[in-house]
Amino acid sequence: MFLRIIVISLLLACGTALAADRERVQPVRTPNGGIQPQAALDAKGVLHLIYFQGDAKAGDVFYVRKAAAGSDFSKPIQVNSLAGSAIAAGTIRGAHLAVGRQGRVHVAWNGSEAAPERKQKGAPMWYARMDDAGAGFEPQRDLMTVTGGLDGGGSLAADADGNVYVMWHGFAGEKAPSEAGRAVFIARSSNEGKTFSREEQANPRATGACGCCGMRALADSMGNVFALYRAAGGMVNRDQTLLVSRDRGRSFAVINEHRWKAATCPMSSASLVESKAGVIAAWETAEQVYFMAARPKTVDATRPIAPAGAGKRKHPSAAVNAVGDLLLAWTEGTGWQKGGSLAWQVFEAAGNATAEKGRVAGVPVWGLVSAVAKPDGAFVIFY
Repeated sequence: MFLRIIVISLLLACGTALAADRERVQPVRTPNGGIQPQAALDAKGVLHLIYFQGDAKAGDVFYVRKAAAGSDFSKPIQVNSLAGSAIAAGTIRGAHLAVGRQGRVHVAWNGSEAAPERKQKGAPMWYARMDDAGAGFEPQRDLMTVTGGLDGGGSLAADADGNVYVMWHGFAGEKAPSEAGRAVFIARSSNEGKTFSREEQANPRATGACGCCGMRALADSMGNVFALYRAAGGMVNRDQTLLVSRDRGRSFAVINEHRWKAATCPMSSASLVESKAGVIAAWETAEQVYFMAARPKTVDATRPIAPAGAGKRKHPSAAVNAVGDLLLAWTEGTGWQKGGSLAWQVFEAAGNATAEKGRVAGVPVWGLVSAVAKPDGAFVIFY
């Protein structure tokens, strides 16, 4: 009888442990029926989240937050001061979020066709920052002054020193070049987004830029600025390209190119997140998702790693917890006007895949995923 009690206890304990493992990764639908979530956790453990609502061609961006010990999100705040000035169509043109000095939130997004007329060709690159009271957002501003041709959406980064970097790809001048003639541009602010410099080209050599592919920017804790985008050299070299700046965005160098020859634009997005091992970059190549690390001191790149299996994998999002475990999340089966599923895989710090993986249906049309690591080591994936 005593032995039977021990066995039952062990089985129950094992079952509890397995349940805890399964629950360490928590897929969560975006609040309020929103799509295209972008989540970030600040130094105090506050979870910041933005999402899109409304007409896919002319909608709005909303912001919510959740305290470290809180169970509910705050009341939504509209980010864009001009109604209908955001776009979700194509999935990769949505808003990006960055948390800067003292938790100030910064948001940038590809403007919709509903935006006012402007001097440059194409949509504006909108930027808005949270006001000093933390109760709302200041009026949105277009940061494109000498460039046009925004299509694939831009990104932004912010650091604890008050620097803000907004990046996008397009062209300068009156005549629109081919994709091979596009470039990546950066506008810099050293005063928490109060003012920005005129945009300058970031890519140090001609790589082109895939017109309707998204990009990602990140400022790490060491003062480096990263940009991850898809090139378009010769109209067929769709190499995922990682840039780094060690002088706060004034000059950049190419540190990795993941080769891919494709004649058409894959409408892809990418992810950057800082970890103890360096900055983790995640991207898509040929319907597979990959990640690698750019080491913090040498800023050289490790070999790319892909999760086992195959499928139409897109829109990766990476998160790393305090012990170095890495979660890679992505969508499967999504496409133009087509929803799909969320999938994920957890990797050890050394890059070895663990048994923790999963897949759930329900990613909406124009949807993507955003993963964050909680202070307790668990992961949350918004979709």
